Amino acid sequence: MKPGLVALWLTAAWLSAAAAVAWRPPAGAPLDRDAERWVKRTLERMTLDERIGQMLVPSFETTYLPTDSDAFERLASWVREQKVGGFIAFGGSQPTPGVLLNPAYASVTLGSPLSAAATFNRLQALSAVPLLTASDFEWGVGMRIAGGTSFPRAMAFGATGDDRLAAEAARITAIEARAIGVHVNFAPVADVNNNPRNPVINTRSFGEGQIRVFGGTTAGVAGFVSSYVSALQAHGMLATLKHFPGHGDTDVDSHIGLPLIPHDRPRLEQVELPPFRAGIAAGAAAVMTSHILMPSLEPEPGAPVTFSANVVTGLLRRELGFEGLIFTDSMKMQAVARDHAPDVAAARAVKAGHDMVLDVPDPAAALAGIKGAVERGEISEAQIEASAERILRAKARLGLYKEKLVKLDAVAQRVGGRTNRAVAQLVSERAITLLKDDRSSVPLQVPADAAVLYLSVLDYPAGWGIAAPSRVMAPELRKRWPRLTAVELSDETAPSELDLVAATADRYDAIVASVFVRANSGSGRMDLAAPVAEVLTRIARRTAAAQIPMVAVFFGNPYAATFLPELPAMLLTYDFYDLAEQSAVRALAGEAPIGGRLPVSLPGLFPAGHGLTREAVRPSVAAR
Repeated sequence: MKPGLVALWLTAAWLSAAAAVAWRPPAGAPLDRDAERWVKRTLERMTLDERIGQMLVPSFETTYLPTDSDAFERLASWVREQKVGGFIAFGGSQPTPGVLLNPAYASVTLGSPLSAAATFNRLQALSAVPLLTASDFEWGVGMRIAGGTSFPRAMAFGATGDDRLAAEAARITAIEARAIGVHVNFAPVADVNNNPRNPVINTRSFGEGQIRVFGGTTAGVAGFVSSYVSALQAHGMLATLKHFPGHGDTDVDSHIGLPLIPHDRPRLEQVELPPFRAGIAAGAAAVMTSHILMPSLEPEPGAPVTFSANVVTGLLRRELGFEGLIFTDSMKMQAVARDHAPDVAAARAVKAGHDMVLDVPDPAAALAGIKGAVERGEISEAQIEASAERILRAKARLGLYKEKLVKLDAVAQRVGGRTNRAVAQLVSERAITLLKDDRSSVPLQVPADAAVLYLSVLDYPAGWGIAAPSRVMAPELRKRWPRLTAVELSDETAPSELDLVAATADRYDAIVASVFVRANSGSGRMDLAAPVAEVLTRIARRTAAAQIPMVAVFFGNPYAATFLPELPAMLLTYDFYDLAEQSAVRALAGEAPIGGRLPVSLPGLFPAGHGLTREAVRPSVAAR
């Protein structure tokens, strides 16, 4: 799609969508008479145990799950016995061996849209009260479900400078998610990523604050958050602001440790809180808190925000006036699970003011823990009733008391497809950012018969289960330059092999290096191995005298570029996998324009807002 047609296309898409769906559920919006009556009658019939059960949200995987299985029976028992209020759906997983010499097996897989929808329907049929279902669809349904649309990470949207694209992604995500039975999206990420060493937020954030856009205007993180919330909820899905009150300035991953945010209240008001305020003003139906220490707001030593009434009830509920649902983050994360039993953790989270306890490892223990706290007078029954009522109101606002099942025949019509993928491709291509081009190598001008060395440079080879790096980049480059030699480098590459690559690099007519550095939740890693980074610098120096074109394309963590300042040309994608690789090849080949702008600063290299532009100079391979 030509850039000049973007505004017209988006306007047409919005008008078409608005004609199909006219639904906007701000957190405190009044219900109609029938919905109000359903909430009142349902709440009155509930016992204390049932009201507590509404606050519990266990998880399941969306791969195929037969009814006659231990896994489904476990889910069914939580519905029948604990009367849980909903579920969070993940993708899939497979067991991996705990071997020492080859720790490269990947455990993560994607779920199935039809399996997800069928499982949701079966669980809904078992539940007397409709279930409120949720998932992390930060970058689209394809983040968890195979066949769903996968958009680039949020930082790529920031690089486009166009919050209309975020709104369009939200619209598509809402339609696809509701088709499979998911009601709550744990998105958008409202964190401001201003710490280059953040291993858990990173590209999941729209940026570090105000983002310079063409024409001199700014579209900050708050603007993207607001647009996403409005569009998602206008099309039938509840938005969740996370991770309150801000997880962007930490270098510890809360999946494996307890991060500390040391800033005082004035700094939080200036940097961390504005996106959350904007999201609340836009009508966000939910907020997710974070497993972080924030001493300026919660003075109790070692008490994370998850257990802080000062933050959850005081700041969020009273000061900011938030009236919607407050979720914990996953209670299986080590930041809380390591030192707190499930019953104690659930009770402390509810005492702090949470409405829904997410991804509880043991629903029975959580219910018992919360009920015990009520019986001891630590939590009032009035608080439990208020949370149960908020949960029921959210369900009523979604219309679940009228229809809680989804039509399986409609899944294939609404989930995925070429039209939705075209939007994702548009975002991906507009996000590509050219940081530098010292040898005027972008786009590559070498002839089709040129000898090209392609280096697929990995942080580490383990964990690439969903998509192997360079599986699109290498064959697409080979279509354009058939004499391509592809080599993979990682922390497992022997020093002699690194030396060989460096020694022979200047025999090629051009060099393309794809640098894959992840900021993966739970990995604790976000760097290239030092010898691998060094060999790239050696190649840059060795090819400098002959002015051999050398271009590095960074996938994932954009801050990795700061450790390779001598590379002569750098492109950022802010993303991984097939779509990002396809966009990078088109940019390298001059088949797509380049115009992205840094949504974050790269210390020692470039400020936020930096980016070189290039025009498209040739038709795409498909059009030739």
